[in-house]
Amino acid sequence: MTHPEHLRAEDADKLHRLRERDLELDRLTLHVRKFAVMMTGRHGDRLEDWITNVERDSLAPLAGFARNLRRDFDAVRNGLTLPHNSGAVEGNINRLKMLKRQMFGRASLDLLRKRVLLTR
Repeated sequence: MTHPEHLRAEDADKLHRLRERDLELDRLTLHVRKFAVMMTGRHGDRLEDWITNVERDSLAPLAGFARNLRRDFDAVRNGLTLPHNSGAVEGNINRLKMLKRQMFGRASLDLLRKRVLLTR
């Protein structure tokens, strides 16, 4: 995700013209920018205020998104705050699923096991 201040000049100009035409889009843009700043700057401490502000606004789809964030608030806040991620684990899971799909219906579990162990 790109930090809101790092948009190309032509993209920023297009967005500005669109926001002038539609007040709801303008409000949506402000909320999304604040969320982007939280994500790119690891400001999970601002999440509660952001969710509260979005829920007060009349933008129903964004309010629904905010309510879903509140359901797992601690995990979301930690994800926006801590430098840790599950990228390496997700990469391994993706690799294993690809091997499983390739082997589906072709061989036994023993051959799949050998292939998983040999492709590391």
